[in-house]
Amino acid sequence: MPVNAISILSPDALDDYIDLRSVPKHRYFGKNELIDRLRLAVPFDYIFISGLDVDHYRFGGGFSIDTDLPPAFIEAYMADQLLFVDPLVQASKSSTAVVIESDVYRKQEVPQRLLYLQRTFAVHNRTIVPILRDSTVYGAVGFTRSTPFNDDEITFLALIAEAIHTAVTKPLVDRFAANHLRLSKGEIACLSKASLGLTSQGVAKATGYQVETVNSYIKSAAKKLGASNRTQAIAEAIRRRLIV
Repeated sequence: MPVNAISILSPDALDDYIDLRSVPKHRYFGKNELIDRLRLAVPFDYIFISGLDVDHYRFGGGFSIDTDLPPAFIEAYMADQLLFVDPLVQASKSSTAVVIESDVYRKQEVPQRLLYLQRTFAVHNRTIVPILRDSTVYGAVGFTRSTPFNDDEITFLALIAEAIHTAVTKPLVDRFAANHLRLSKGEIACLSKASLGLTSQGVAKATGYQVETVNSYIKSAAKKLGASNRTQAIAEAIRRRLIV
């Protein structure tokens, strides 16, 4: 799959797309002010931000990647389906801690094609920070550099990774996640008002819906969010940034 030259951090980057599935899955953002600022703290060659907390877009599936890695590297990597045999990716999918390429490579056989691409495009010392919801790894932020990162640098990258992942993926989540989950405007409105501590009667007054409609919307929203009650539904909607 070709890499699209799009930065979803640009204000109008998503204007031409009608839903999450229509957005290019592999996005090359080139020069980026946010990433450049991070490089001032810890120098690195390339960065890749992968995964969304949305079904079918999780890290390790290759369905959401924002990166400044060379597009030719990504295209060859995906065309050869290395994602599914890359020891580092496989180790990262089940790890809740930082995963370092050299540690994994010492323990597992590495496909020669992967090593060739890494040498060709100077993609070395990949270090992956998993992004979790509870115990589920849904995303990752990876960094590469010609020289290994030291312990202090890894500690800093681990601290900042979730904030970077959130900043980069937020435009997609804000624009499309509710639609992807098929939450209606009414369901979102009711959850939003309920998150303020309003009862069903209070939500009804604030939204103009009937109390029965409010309860129905919240119940259906909870089901879509995989929540067992109103409180869990609100918490899940906040965590997914569907309401604020």
